[in-house]
Amino acid sequence: MYFFFKFIDFFYQRKKLLFLKENIPNDIDILIDVGAHHGDTISEFLRIFSVNKIFAFEPSKKNYFKLSKKVAKLQKNFKTTIDIFQMGLGKKNETLNLKEISDNGASNTFNNYNIDSNYFKKKRFLTTFFGIKKFIDNEVPTEIISLKKFLVDRYIEKIDFIKIDTEGFEFNILLGLGDYIKNVHFISFEHHYDNMIIKNYNFKDIHKLLIDNGFEKIFKIKMPLRKSFDYIYQKKNFI
Repeated sequence: MYFFFKFIDFFYQRKKLLFLKENIPNDIDILIDVGAHHGDTISEFLRIFSVNKIFAFEPSKKNYFKLSKKVAKLQKNFKTTIDIFQMGLGKKNETLNLKEISDNGASNTFNNYNIDSNYFKKKRFLTTFFGIKKFIDNEVPTEIISLKKFLVDRYIEKIDFIKIDTEGFEFNILLGLGDYIKNVHFISFEHHYDNMIIKNYNFKDIHKLLIDNGFEKIFKIKMPLRKSFDYIYQKKNFI
């Protein structure tokens, strides 16, 4: 099933990568990858850009294992320093249950699922079709910290690019930046418009937060087979 979705996503990813290549400065000092999964974003950025330092977060133990193997291979071919962390990011320091889903870890979330939603039923049907009987594998207590705390602890003042793919948790992560959000040049995130994931916010809340902090929307693309979009915002007059 994973390879089926990878094939479907190929052309959508191609458009996004082309935009990044044409609109993002080639030299990236610090990239933060939140929801790093198996390291696809890290691979893409290293292939396209000159990146000095990458911090990647992946709370799932299974995903983290595959991510660590991918990073070990990448560091043999690139001079970039890549630090990976098996933890989640959020609005504050706390412990939350990570719901692990039987779709190769691509839909794990700290939110609750609406099991009556059409998209949930479609995903459950597909997992059953591909021979996976149990849709929600497990709920794992997971450490959450705010991104601001992470940055302050490491004396990091500016971030060139943040990518967020956290299945409905992106607003919490942005809130966790606090006033440090003004020190970010580009923010890329995925947002779900379907009701499979139960959230206490909507896209307008994210958009207002970013606009109020001096960002502008520069890219939007619909993801295939789902009511989800990828967005990229740029901080105006970033120094």
